[in-house]
Amino acid sequence: MPHRRILSLWFPRLGAQRLIRAEPHLLGLPLAVVRDEGQAQVLSSLSSDASKLGLHLRQPLRDAYAMCGELITRPQNERQEAVFLGVLHRWAGKFSPWVAAAPPDALVIDLTGCAHLFGGEEQLAEQVAQDCADLGLSVRLGIADTLGAAWALARFTAQDGGVSHRSGDAIDQEARATRSRAGKRRHWTRGGAAPRNGTAPSLQDRIAPVGKTWQVMSPLPVAALRIDPQLVDQLNRLGLRRVGDLIGQPRAGLARRFGRGLVDKMDQAIGSAPEPISPAKPPERFSVRLSFPEPIGLEEDVAAGLARMLDQLCTKLKAKGRGARTLRIEAHRCDGQMEWQQVSAAVASCDTHRLMPLLRMKLSEIEAGPGIDMLRLEATGHDAMQDRRMAGHAVAAARGKQRKDQGAALEDLLGRIGARIGMDAITRKHPASSHIPEKCATVLAAAWSDPAQDWPEPPTPRPLLMWPAEAVTAPDTATPPKHFHWRGRPFETLTAKGPERIAPEWWLDEPAWRSGPRDYWRVVTDHGDRLWLYYAHGGTMSSGWFCQGSFS
Repeated sequence: MPHRRILSLWFPRLGAQRLIRAEPHLLGLPLAVVRDEGQAQVLSSLSSDASKLGLHLRQPLRDAYAMCGELITRPQNERQEAVFLGVLHRWAGKFSPWVAAAPPDALVIDLTGCAHLFGGEEQLAEQVAQDCADLGLSVRLGIADTLGAAWALARFTAQDGGVSHRSGDAIDQEARATRSRAGKRRHWTRGGAAPRNGTAPSLQDRIAPVGKTWQVMSPLPVAALRIDPQLVDQLNRLGLRRVGDLIGQPRAGLARRFGRGLVDKMDQAIGSAPEPISPAKPPERFSVRLSFPEPIGLEEDVAAGLARMLDQLCTKLKAKGRGARTLRIEAHRCDGQMEWQQVSAAVASCDTHRLMPLLRMKLSEIEAGPGIDMLRLEATGHDAMQDRRMAGHAVAAARGKQRKDQGAALEDLLGRIGARIGMDAITRKHPASSHIPEKCATVLAAAWSDPAQDWPEPPTPRPLLMWPAEAVTAPDTATPPKHFHWRGRPFETLTAKGPERIAPEWWLDEPAWRSGPRDYWRVVTDHGDRLWLYYAHGGTMSSGWFCQGSFS
């Protein structure tokens, strides 16, 4: 069995270089990515040009501007950086199938049994460095037997040509108070600056020999153990500055004074304790494609191809217990162009006879041009289907007929309407827990909700149409007026039924209900209108008559 080998990739300028790739005009300019930290703004990522001017990470933005007035800043977008790290995650899959992301700016790759495919670990490291250079990214890497050692080599060995081998990244890792006194001391192990030379390190400095993890970790500073900065300061004050200084100490005493976490990190770094790598689960993709020996252009030919592909796609979905909610059709033409259409179903389904009518509705919008030589069908949105239990033939037939009569037809109708106007435009109402008329129902998307059941019966019938309350000119009395004006027209009351008193929730402050309790009346007028009037008894606002709806 091959010896376990781990590759750690660290992208120290990921945020800034992602922006430079998106905005090439920023190349060669001092650029900093800014994030909010408490009540201040600090630098979270720097370009190489900004670092040359003396700026550093977590520096307050106001101090950075004082040092460099030409500094260009951009706000940090953590979601976009995570997406970009995901892109690098897929790129790293070329070196090994066992890749894990270490947010926000690192990857971990298990190279066990893979390095020989690239000519060895040194050639693989050169390939990684060359690929990152082509992508415009700065990378620091380390290869060792354990994840902790590889992590330490990637961050605490000289890889930029300005620091001697294994000198330790003392300037970046020590506390600010220690850095302020660094110029008064002689050696980095006593808190001083790291020694420098002019020679660039070789790849061998970043690759730990097999079985030499202890020798590789011993000269590195204790910060290479991935422990808290506060614990690093405590160890430094006691004169324990190198990892080798800790390895020779009694474990019981270290655990009793500094906690079990320090001992665990040491064991993981030197290989005494396991530290598995959990790669990200690849996303489930459901797609099929069909190539033609000769280009096609007739709508019926495209429909026949899609029907054949849909059978295969639904078979894949059923095998995984998934149902397609959104389907994407891609028509690749002979001239290199690609036409695509997308259709959504009301509910997730893996039934061909329910999805094919939706696809047919989009075929007329696909421009075949000189001809289509390849079709691709993908379920871009899919949901888990409900668990199904075995039942007798009679029970299964009854359930199937009940579903077909009650829900399937409505779902298919929603899917056909949504294919034309969009699923977001179709809504349905559900009852809400409020007795206020305008809040007794809530609007939900029809595609993401089930039909409402058991609507509560109101004390009196509600109008067919409702609108925000409109003022009515009438005498300020609690009894229904004989004559009133509404919307500039005179009305005469023929009959009036009521009242129904409604008061707002006492724990909520509704601006429209600050006029106090309301008495609602169903009024029939001489013009044939059946209006829903109410009298507001007054609260923080004046009393009076208002109209809020109309019956059929």
